[in-house]
Amino acid sequence: MGLQITDTTLRDAHQSLIATRMRTRDMVPIAEKLDKVGFFSIEMWGGATFDACLRFLNEDPWERLRVLRSKIKNTRLQMLLRGQNIVGYRHYADDVLKEFIRLAVKNGIDVFRVFDALNDVRNMELAIKVAKEHGAHVQGAMCYTTSPVHTIDSFAKMAATLEGLGCDSICIKDMAGLISPMAANDLVKAIKKKVKIPLDLHSHCSSGMAPLSYYAAVLAGADIVDTTFSPLSWGTSQPPTESIVAAFKDTPYDSGLNLDQLYEIGEYFAALVENYRTLFTAEATRPNVSVLLHQIPGGMLSNLVSQLKEQNALDRLEEVELEVPRVRQDLGYPPLVTPTSQLVGTQAVLNVLAGVRYKRVTQEVKNYFLGQYGRPPAEVNEEIKKAVIGDEKPITVRPADIIKPELEKLKADGKKLGILNSEEDLITYALYPQVAMKFLKGEAKEESVPAAAAPAVPPPHEAGPAEFSVDVDGEIFNVKIAPVVGKTIEVARSEKPKGSSPGAVVSPMAGMVLAVKVKVGDRVKAGDILLMIEAMKMHNEVDAPHNGVVKEIMSFEGEVVNSGDVLMVLELS
Repeated sequence: MGLQITDTTLRDAHQSLIATRMRTRDMVPIAEKLDKVGFFSIEMWGGATFDACLRFLNEDPWERLRVLRSKIKNTRLQMLLRGQNIVGYRHYADDVLKEFIRLAVKNGIDVFRVFDALNDVRNMELAIKVAKEHGAHVQGAMCYTTSPVHTIDSFAKMAATLEGLGCDSICIKDMAGLISPMAANDLVKAIKKKVKIPLDLHSHCSSGMAPLSYYAAVLAGADIVDTTFSPLSWGTSQPPTESIVAAFKDTPYDSGLNLDQLYEIGEYFAALVENYRTLFTAEATRPNVSVLLHQIPGGMLSNLVSQLKEQNALDRLEEVELEVPRVRQDLGYPPLVTPTSQLVGTQAVLNVLAGVRYKRVTQEVKNYFLGQYGRPPAEVNEEIKKAVIGDEKPITVRPADIIKPELEKLKADGKKLGILNSEEDLITYALYPQVAMKFLKGEAKEESVPAAAAPAVPPPHEAGPAEFSVDVDGEIFNVKIAPVVGKTIEVARSEKPKGSSPGAVVSPMAGMVLAVKVKVGDRVKAGDILLMIEAMKMHNEVDAPHNGVVKEIMSFEGEVVNSGDVLMVLELS
């Protein structure tokens, strides 16, 4: 049999290049033609699509699956499942995972690509077992990375373990585009010696090596490669489908796919991406060999740029790029993939901005050292671990073993709120309670795609306001500015005082106040948690700088604050 192709255009390609913003209505017109190509599978669900549908597009991700299933009747539909993290950023209880998989199969998923960010197989076992029970094809994925502990032999042994758990195929998941042609050759040959099931190589063009690595992998025995149609290829996305098919045409590895068909579909996407042109960034669209030095995936790099812009510290990007590998080493060399990429990247930013490493630590990093993400690939830095978690004892069991069943309580809560109209709604609510509540209440709105080359302020003779989309920590806010004819335009904004007095508690970063933990009159000690700020998709504690009594609270939950803003005032005691 020739080379088989998994097409990622409807999931990973637009997740990598345009922050998962492709609408279902833009997928439907081409779906039937995609079905006729003869792909091994079409990856169109999972990963960040679930979150993005709810948060930005005002779409029901379950409805996307059902609609595409109705159009794609002959080709396997595939999703990316983050093991016990499902499609979220934390471990969920077993009952949530089981019900999610049941409903995913019911609504149309055929292939589950299952991975764990730490390659901790314990976090994958239940997902594999349940998906197999429902008759799905399970592709066990290994997060590829390089470090002193990630070796050809260790990956080959993991592949054998996944085959032993019942996986139908294996995937080398190279999320940062790190794998070289030589490494691909050696790894594929080592895995093929240990397993009999098909082997897939998934890579990104972040370093520019992916097409060469695909060629080497196929010659070494890889059975499947992941590609995307050319208008959504290259950069931090996958290699182009048309080019890879053409490269192996009339060889023993010929995929048998029709280039005329592929060209026609590619032209559809070429026209479509013009609607999303303003979402493409330089960081995402061009290969950058520096990824081999810091191993920062493209999506993570563009996110770091955004984070530093928010903190008015973009000039410190080079420092952050140097700090990321140091943090990764401290944490035992986790692969940089969701959610560990965000965890490592955010901590690196905090280390650089604070000027003292680990002076500020996110709650997620504390949880990591406590074992709540799973078993790190290597030993962590014990000195830093001690400084972060003190005398608390890390867990050694599978993290989900300490999570109580969640669905019954969530069902009761959802019914009280009046937001559950289907069994799928319950799982949506379980995965993203706050975002789902807004969506299920009908209060969500689809964000607009920013128009290209819009004038800053429309001339007086033009009707209507100028509209901007402003990205604040991954949240898109649509801002309109209307001119007043004959008058000077002034932009008014609410300024919070900046703190310098001894009693002022200031925000260490730009972000949103997630929780205020104290009230006026409370007596606090130095180090007590006063507020939680969500910044860079992580939870950051703001501690009391000294003993005192809360005299005034100048912030509220949900408020967006800047670095240096006064959040509250403590009276010294």
